[in-house]
Amino acid sequence: MTIETQQRAIAGHARTDAPGGSRAASLRQGAVQSLGIAGFLLALVVVFSVSTPRFLTDDNLVGILTSVAFIGVVSLGQTMVIIAGGFDLSVAGVAPLAAVVYAQQVNDGRPILLAVGIALAAGAAVGVVNGLIVTKGGINPLITTLGMLSISGGIAFSLVSGQSVPIDDLAAGFMAETDLFWVPNQVWLFALAAVALAVVLRFTVYGRSLYAIGGNREAARLAGMRTDALAVSTYVASGAFAALGGVILASQLLAGDGNLGKDAALLSVAAVVLGGGSLLGGAGGALGTAAGVLVLGTLANGLTLLHVSTFYQQIATGAVLLVAVGFSRLRGLIDRSGR
Repeated sequence: MTIETQQRAIAGHARTDAPGGSRAASLRQGAVQSLGIAGFLLALVVVFSVSTPRFLTDDNLVGILTSVAFIGVVSLGQTMVIIAGGFDLSVAGVAPLAAVVYAQQVNDGRPILLAVGIALAAGAAVGVVNGLIVTKGGINPLITTLGMLSISGGIAFSLVSGQSVPIDDLAAGFMAETDLFWVPNQVWLFALAAVALAVVLRFTVYGRSLYAIGGNREAARLAGMRTDALAVSTYVASGAFAALGGVILASQLLAGDGNLGKDAALLSVAAVVLGGGSLLGGAGGALGTAAGVLVLGTLANGLTLLHVSTFYQQIATGAVLLVAVGFSRLRGLIDRSGR
């Protein structure tokens, strides 16, 4: 038996042992989640379209896509961690750190692509630390990443002494340029990243292995999977995605600031769970997360057009997260009833 065949069998076995592991149950869960999020998004569109004529304008729809690109990219990395049974709050510190690093590197005369690479490397380095502490140190992911949130965010502030750093080179704002169909590059980047990750998770041994360790880590380990290495890789990916999100913000604003993206942790988790992910691991997907991001972005945009206070928008976001958890619970009930 080849290694690939072996890993496919392991992945399938682990998903079967986990709640919702059978193929039939997975299909039922996916159907319920897809209908739920599609219905919710449609309801939001109808309500806001009736409430304000500005909602369905071309400029506003492009504005929604532009506004969700940052949190969408961050959420893709969060998706990988959650599927593998982890959790990453440090994204809210990595994003501003990467934004500051990117701004400083550009201002120091580095080529823009090199500056992007350095920023991504900084985010990946934070991910390595997170992964090693969780897997080798045995520390709870919530505590580990919460600590790294404070550390990375503190480093971001210390690098710029608490000040915003304007970017001198206008070319560094390439993410916000509208090169194709009047849609900013950051939107296309998010869409491409979502499709690429969906392919990886669905059609590669690596992707199936993440579902395996998230569904039943012990079974995967006993079957010969390198569970620790796989888990670390998800934190590295999450750090890199969060850093890319920070670069998007810095490029859009032409500035690096330690306050950028401070709500990334809550929003990214909400998007993943709303899109079908489970905080217990073993469930979720890139396209579902993208749909969850669109729901959050549509909600925020519609409430803004209706002149709803940002305080109430925060309440609405929290309520959406609770609804998402409710859908997750519903999927579990459907799975048990089908067995």
